Amino acid sequence: MLTGPLSHNLMAERVRKLFGTEPCRLQVAALPWRLGVEGQLEIMLITSRDTGRWVLPKGWPEAREPLCRAAAREAGEEAGLQGRVCHFEAGRYFYAKALASGQQVPCEVLVFPLKVEEIADKWKEKHERQRRWVTPEEAADMVQEQDLRRIIVYFSHNAEQFAA
Repeated sequence: MLTGPLSHNLMAERVRKLFGTEPCRLQVAALPWRLGVEGQLEIMLITSRDTGRWVLPKGWPEAREPLCRAAAREAGEEAGLQGRVCHFEAGRYFYAKALASGQQVPCEVLVFPLKVEEIADKWKEKHERQRRWVTPEEAADMVQEQDLRRIIVYFSHNAEQFAA
C-alpha cells in the first residue's frame, strides 16, 4: 500500500509526465531526524556530490538487502549517521538521475525515516559533502523535488508514527 501524501494515481500520472514509459530504477533514501533543542524536530540534509544541491542520503540497494537497511547504510556512508531506521516508508518520489555518461534515468526513491542516535566526526564521504540540521520547514524549502517536499511536511506532522 502506498503511504504518504500522494495517491497512487496522482503519483503514476507524475511519473508518466516526467519520464514517459521508460521503466524506473529503484533507490532508497534515509530521512534522518532527531529531537533538538526544546524537543523540536530537526532533519538532516546533505549536499549532492555533483551539483551541491540539498538532498537526503540516498542510493542503490545492494542484492537481497532489505530496503530500509539500505537507506540506513546510505545515511552512514554519505552523512556519518547511525540510528534506528523505520521498516516502512514515509513516502516515495520520482526524479531524473544524471549518470556519469550524461544519460538521465528515471528513479523512484523510497524514503525511510531514520531516528539518528550517533553522528560520526569522520565518515566515508566527509570530504565530498556538507551536512546540516534544519527544521522541517527549512528542509522542505531547501530540496528541489516537489514530492520530496511533501514527504518532509507529511513526516513532520506524523513523526511519532515512524519511530522505529
